[in-house]
Amino acid sequence: MATMNVSIPDPMREWVEAQIESGHYSNASDYIRDLIRRDQEYKDKYDALLKALKRGEKSGVSKRTIDEIWKEVKTRTR
Repeated sequence: MATMNVSIPDPMREWVEAQIESGHYSNASDYIRDLIRRDQEYKDKYDALLKALKRGEKSGVSKRTIDEIWKEVKTRTR
């Protein structure tokens, strides 16, 4: 595993220490790894949403009403 040194302001260091003291993380490395994992998940979801929006934009204008579209979405997600 690689090592990385990061400088942060005192208030951020205190925040990290508080997260460790709360018992959610065993050390600063665990906390940072969790933040990176969450950021990766966020980026993946963001990219998927952007792709879906672009696909929807390319599909053109729908003749269905908003209510019809929502009804289909709700049916699909059940």
